[in-house]
Amino acid sequence: MTKENTSLTKPAASSLPKLSDIYEASKNLALSKDNDLVVLLNQDPPKEWLKDHPTAAKVKYIPIAIIEWLLTYIFTSWHVEILEAKLVANSIQVTVRLFYRDPVSGEERHTDGIGAAPLQTNAGAAASDFDKIKNAAVMIAAPMAKSYAIKDAAEMLGKLFGKNLNRKEDIDYTHLQGRFEKNDELTVIKKNIKDTLDVYQGTDLEEIREECQAATTLGLFDLDFAMKIAGKLGII
Repeated sequence: MTKENTSLTKPAASSLPKLSDIYEASKNLALSKDNDLVVLLNQDPPKEWLKDHPTAAKVKYIPIAIIEWLLTYIFTSWHVEILEAKLVANSIQVTVRLFYRDPVSGEERHTDGIGAAPLQTNAGAAASDFDKIKNAAVMIAAPMAKSYAIKDAAEMLGKLFGKNLNRKEDIDYTHLQGRFEKNDELTVIKKNIKDTLDVYQGTDLEEIREECQAATTLGLFDLDFAMKIAGKLGII
């Protein structure tokens, strides 16, 4: 009986990826995912989420219930730490730190927010008349101030959470989508061009090398240029 050879064939050294290539690829992938997250967070919120502010004319806001749902939906893990609560004039002011788990890197990050709510006084009393403050004024104002502070912290995450909601000027973030994928594609094509030039036998070899060198020196070695060179080399 012939003994079956079960030994594994060691791959040729030239077929093994370099550690630097693996790191570069993973770095580009992470940048791409980070970029996609930025685009997602900076989409305009659906109009049905927007409510008219009860006290400020022509001001829109997103209810805290939707903000909390979004935090859970996108980040899964999040929590709030109250940094400070104090009386400012006739209002309760609360400062919070919103912690969330970055879905791309897995790292815990945070943003800070501040909110305030006035202490309610009896009908006809001045806002500064502390002798006329309602019995439940603090109990009502403190949670409101906390909610405003959470919303303020969440707005820093992007337009989806209400950032720029009442600003006259706005910026579109969708043009960022895919920019790191393009950079990663350029990296791959550059490597293929380099490897091909090492074995290329065409009469235009030196011409292509000089063209690539000039484009690199002038900062013109972009994806369009790379595709043109790849076409000359017959690798696309």
